[in-house]
Amino acid sequence: MTEITIIALISLLTLGAIAYIFGHNRRADGTEDPIVVGEGDCTTCSPESPKCEQTCMMEAATKPIEYFDDEELDAFRGRPADGYTDDEVEQFAYILHTMQPEEVAAWSRSLVLRGINLPDELRDEVIMMRSDSLREGEK
Repeated sequence: MTEITIIALISLLTLGAIAYIFGHNRRADGTEDPIVVGEGDCTTCSPESPKCEQTCMMEAATKPIEYFDDEELDAFRGRPADGYTDDEVEQFAYILHTMQPEEVAAWSRSLVLRGINLPDELRDEVIMMRSDSLREGEK
């Protein structure tokens, strides 16, 4: 009989703790405190955070595509990343090197949304620039 009493007491305490946790966000007047979701800034996504990048990509897909004075790159839509000539890679490189470092992440998202593959030759440089931009933003 004592074991049943102990189990009942532990169960009652557990249920009380659960009720307290779920009811803790109520105010004295009975209304609930609003749940505040922090505003994320897609410029702070790191290459190591695929969830952040996916969220930003989905957000960007619902908005008009942002261009960076690079409309001529639309001609490369659907081209494989390893299928560019040296001159074509230079077109991408020129645009990359004329933008601000903090714009690189948005530019690469723009290319993806437009169906344009970044040339393989520039991929490492873009990743490095994005990482450097994040480190600068943390300072």
